[in-house]
Amino acid sequence: MGNDGMEDVTILINSSPSKLFGQQFASSDGLPALGGGILCAKASMLLQNVPPALLVRFLREHRSEWADSNIDAYSAASWKATPCTVPSSRIGGFGGGQVILPLAHTVEHEEFLEVIKLENNGLTQEEALLSRDMFLLQLCSGLDENAVGACAELVFAPIDASLADSSPLLPSGFRVIPLDSGMDGNSPNRTLDLASALEIGSAGSRTSVDYGGNSGNLRSVLTIAFQFTFENHLRENVASMARQYVRGVVASVQRVAMALAPSRLGSHLGPRLPPGTPEALTLARWVCQSYRFHLGVELLRPNSEVNESLLKTLWHHSDAIMCCSLKSLPVFTFANQAGLDMLETTLVALQDISLEKILDDNGRKSFCSDIAQIMQQGYAYLPAGVCVSSMGRPASYDRAIAWKVLNDEENPHCIAFMFMNWSFV
Repeated sequence: MGNDGMEDVTILINSSPSKLFGQQFASSDGLPALGGGILCAKASMLLQNVPPALLVRFLREHRSEWADSNIDAYSAASWKATPCTVPSSRIGGFGGGQVILPLAHTVEHEEFLEVIKLENNGLTQEEALLSRDMFLLQLCSGLDENAVGACAELVFAPIDASLADSSPLLPSGFRVIPLDSGMDGNSPNRTLDLASALEIGSAGSRTSVDYGGNSGNLRSVLTIAFQFTFENHLRENVASMARQYVRGVVASVQRVAMALAPSRLGSHLGPRLPPGTPEALTLARWVCQSYRFHLGVELLRPNSEVNESLLKTLWHHSDAIMCCSLKSLPVFTFANQAGLDMLETTLVALQDISLEKILDDNGRKSFCSDIAQIMQQGYAYLPAGVCVSSMGRPASYDRAIAWKVLNDEENPHCIAFMFMNWSFV
């Protein structure tokens, strides 16, 4: 199909979808009866210094960063042959939340099959009623950040609640293919976690990060493709909407990629922590010193004296350690690897998660009653309870400790939490 003067988005038309879907694509499914076809809008972009697994994980966990609920609702409604107006795309127009319902996953958790429930979507009041139960079947693969040269993808398709085996699927999504699949075992596989600032020393894929001339070695191509059904008389309208939407998604992904890519300013620390957060080594020192000051014991092993060793030990601590801001609505500013695993998030997205969001009712009541003790005494023990990850999964813990973190001037900087012996329920 011809373009609109800009060649960044390619439009492909399938006027005979029955050839693709076979006999199960009956007139009851809408398209043959209406007289139309399937339109695919796709675009590609070059990514530098962004691991494919990390980008796909972020796109999976934070759909609101790139998706438009108007387009989601239109896709679901048009697939059911429900008459609806072709919407205009809005960047950042995601109006509801998502709930991930796991179906299956591989042993190493690098591939997931799941159902995504999208809440509070709809174009108009009438269409909102039609699409109030909106679901996507989603496949996410290639999430192993240690796999050198592996591609990663996130593919999803609208479905109805029945999940009938005979229902045709119209998938859309993202695929990231590394261009440097020939990297040797000593090449850095950069990740957006504090481990990328450390010498991990594992046999191959993670080593200390070099931000010198080799910072652009990690290159990959991201392909974005979205499919839409259309009626013949609305083909140009749907094509225009699809172009606009894909361009908006590309712009959103570019912003995400810039945030995920480590700084190229030669900083030894690597990842960009949220604004207002001290450098990682300093924060680690404050956390450990404050724990020793308030509780009279060491948080880490006594041999963790050197700053880098201290940060590395804190990052790999088996219990979930995280810091949240001293605000009326506390949000998280740091978490070690176990903390990120428990919250099922990344350092980039961590600042979007509030403390209130992860605590259950008992946890919120306990924290509200203990906050005064934490600020006056410096620490408090919290009873066993349950947290909720950013993906909606409950995680239980045996007990928790909260303590006030002081800076070098002995002024309160944040509150640190340590959740002990946590596990997903």
